[in-house]
Amino acid sequence: MKDAHFLRKKILFVIGSPNQTSQMHQIASRLPEYDCYFSQIYSKHPIVRWTVQAGFLNNTIFSGEFKRKADAYLIRNKLRNDYARSIYHHDYDMAVMCTDLLVTKELRTIKTVWVQEGMTDPITPWGRMTRALGLPAYMAMNTAFNGCSNICDIYCAASAGYREQFIQLGTDPARIVVTGIPNYDHAAALLKNDFPHQGYVLVATSDIRETFRADDRRQFIGDCVRIAGGRQMIFKLHPNEIQERAIGEIRQYTPPGTLIYTDGNTEHMIANCGELITQYSTVVYIGIALGKKVHSYFDVEQLRRLAPVQNGGRSAANIAEICRSYIEFKGTRDEFLYQLGPATTSKRLHEYKREKHRNDHPGQERVLPSAG
Repeated sequence: MKDAHFLRKKILFVIGSPNQTSQMHQIASRLPEYDCYFSQIYSKHPIVRWTVQAGFLNNTIFSGEFKRKADAYLIRNKLRNDYARSIYHHDYDMAVMCTDLLVTKELRTIKTVWVQEGMTDPITPWGRMTRALGLPAYMAMNTAFNGCSNICDIYCAASAGYREQFIQLGTDPARIVVTGIPNYDHAAALLKNDFPHQGYVLVATSDIRETFRADDRRQFIGDCVRIAGGRQMIFKLHPNEIQERAIGEIRQYTPPGTLIYTDGNTEHMIANCGELITQYSTVVYIGIALGKKVHSYFDVEQLRRLAPVQNGGRSAANIAEICRSYIEFKGTRDEFLYQLGPATTSKRLHEYKREKHRNDHPGQERVLPSAG
């Protein structure tokens, strides 16, 4: 007799940055009845594989520091690493994706769920050109079109505002569910922390230069000093930044006593700050949720409309429930999406179930808890 454990369905969680890795871990922890494995984002395409091996993608989530940190996280948390399906060689029943900018062909043949990590980059002129020419979304060279490729079966969005943004950029509305996103859905819990400072101006930088974009760092630091107006300043560096360069610039252009952190809990630092300055960082949403005065390269009012829903930390469970429902569903993707429709369509769902016969689709209707 085959071992029951061997027959358990398997899910591959595709990870990237520390935030993406942490979010996927939280979702997987709520799916204990399945065998969950993890892999850094990868491609089997020979050109992409060559660029990774040659080191050209070391400043992206494909490799370099991002992959080293993700591998260390998996070891530290005793999670199974099946990088590029090259270790266990499983045939997976589902893949949960941190990005749809590049989804390798072998994962497109199984059920896929995309999870929003945080904010997306602004659309650049080059990005508009790639869209106009019908080029792959990753050729925009940033995350502007993450969530807009219509490759995955289901898209889990941070908020109704982001759902509308994805729709405007071409994502099928039927595939998008507002679930909230882990790490940004319970800001109030961050107020209880042991970070030793209070009331300062926090500056959370971005890896703009490391991702091949222009950043006048001297001007940015000068603006931060002006906003601080003599108050204590703390800089928290993005984990992908070249630390030596960034630290040298901060030391040169800020007053004595400015503190610089290269690691530590950024969310706790935000919870204790008096004012938050960001560039293109998702952490601005923590400041917004906590009622802080915030600054960003994005329009702050637009950020308020896009801000992830605060649902008391239920986002990981919401996403896990979608994964559970979909992996067990016997019908097609479109049939599942029909059944996943708004709660106001409950009558339609009952009619649909009668038409398709209850025995074909066992279990109760799956109505997502309110994310608001």
